[in-house]
Amino acid sequence: MYRLFFALFFRRMDAEKAHHLAFRWIQLAVRIPVLRTFLAAALAPRYKELRTEALGRRMHGPFGLAAGFDKNAVAIDGMTMLGFDHVEIGTVTAQPQPGNPKKRLFRLVPDRALINRMGFNNDGSASVAARLAARNPVFPATVGVNIGKTKAVPEDEATADYVTSTERLARHADYLVVNVSSPNTPGLRNLQAVDHLRPLLTAVREAADRTVTDRRVPLLVKIAPDLADADVDAVADLAVELGLDGIIATNTTIAREGLGLTSDPALIAETGGLSGAPVKARSLEVLRRLYARVGDTITLIGVGGIENAEDAWQRILAGATLVQGYSAFIYQGPFWCRAVHKGLAARLRNSPYATLAEAVGAEHKKVTA
Repeated sequence: MYRLFFALFFRRMDAEKAHHLAFRWIQLAVRIPVLRTFLAAALAPRYKELRTEALGRRMHGPFGLAAGFDKNAVAIDGMTMLGFDHVEIGTVTAQPQPGNPKKRLFRLVPDRALINRMGFNNDGSASVAARLAARNPVFPATVGVNIGKTKAVPEDEATADYVTSTERLARHADYLVVNVSSPNTPGLRNLQAVDHLRPLLTAVREAADRTVTDRRVPLLVKIAPDLADADVDAVADLAVELGLDGIIATNTTIAREGLGLTSDPALIAETGGLSGAPVKARSLEVLRRLYARVGDTITLIGVGGIENAEDAWQRILAGATLVQGYSAFIYQGPFWCRAVHKGLAARLRNSPYATLAEAVGAEHKKVTA
């Protein structure tokens, strides 16, 4: 039903306009008590066997919404109503910014992919913090806050920029993510180099601890799929050294070659980060490499090209405690979470693992046994 609707309606609209329209519908639905109750029952059935503990939180399941969809924390209840077990908002920057000029979001429908060069368009960390502080949740939700560098801030002032956002947002975050891997802010990916990343993460950790004294706010870093294997290893080692709580693997890719893309060449040539099905293999490869390096010492979140329950299951077996999606939601619509949860529960029941936690990293443990 949704796929027909997408083909006849959304596909004919500008991708960013369609996104905002869908957003308004979700926000409207969650404001109507009877409707939101019905939708939550239909779209977000709960499976006891999928209950997950991660980052100090108990969640209904492991499947969450990746950063980028709800940049300004305006639809957390709506996305929870649709079945996401956690919602990562952002990316949020210290200063508000409009992002890059439009047109900046493109669908590669035959490839089940998106290209975006949004450029961290958001209301700024002060406004988002105020919104989170005023929030009166309709549905309980685990909320991650993803922070990035303001475009106008030079690279040598990036740490102070991240610290400002941390001081404003940490108290409202169930976990905090340092995003140094978007390709759409000039110089941002340079911060993934360990000599830049170490002081940045240390400063953010100290700011979070200084700001929130009654609990530890889990801190994670999000990395790109385009890192060389040696750099993935270096980030993994640094995360363990600094006592980070987790790594998110991965962000979008700037690669185009070797991905088997079949969309209009003019679309493929658009600059920006590619997400969706084409990044699946590399994201899974990075996740496997991370788990082989860090094991169960920190939490890994798998994201990139997850389209169905089998994709999510493969990430869990590869070492992900949590998994996230975004691009496939655009193509599969509001029943997507329901299908992923149902499929994950079935795979767990048919597996040799008694719990979902036991399945995390199982493919690696089997090889090394």
